[in-house]
Amino acid sequence: MSCPNETVKRISGTIDAETARSLRAGDQVLYTGKVYTARDAAHARLIELMDRGEELPFDIRDAIIYYAGPAPAKPGMVMGSVGPTTAYRMDPYAPRLLDAGQRAMIGKGARGQAVIDAMKRNDAVYFAAVGGIAALMAQSVKDVQLVCYEDLGTEAIRLLTVEDMPLTVAIDCQGNSIYDLGPAAYLAQAGFGE
Repeated sequence: MSCPNETVKRISGTIDAETARSLRAGDQVLYTGKVYTARDAAHARLIELMDRGEELPFDIRDAIIYYAGPAPAKPGMVMGSVGPTTAYRMDPYAPRLLDAGQRAMIGKGARGQAVIDAMKRNDAVYFAAVGGIAALMAQSVKDVQLVCYEDLGTEAIRLLTVEDMPLTVAIDCQGNSIYDLGPAAYLAQAGFGE
């Protein structure tokens, strides 16, 4: 793994506002700590709770939500494959959760402007996890606990304890995005830039 400064940042525990502000688009991170899994259906339920003024089933402040639906565990494993879901599917819900205190998201693919604006006003960060390496991502998971919405099956909200989960800062809290910077750098290097 490499990043522009050829280092990998190790982050343990909670990602607070100060930590989020220290990260830049393109940084490579090995994260150790707690991560919640949630996809579309679970996000819709969280927003319904917020609309009714009810408490969320977990503390959203400084939470990291991984857009994933883990597969059942194989023998000897804590859980099965846990690959990232396309993040834009959570774009209708993410700004409300970020405004409520969520600090980070993990998924794959670009995000809409409303999400980026919410990230900027809340010092939040969006990490990309590489699709296609779900089995490798599962090796980072050391423990898994069901939090809520068991009826959603693999899409239930779970709390993962992870160790050295490999991530890339896709969009930093200043709004810089690898989905913009990467293609621009390629075009410039290839002689197509200004």
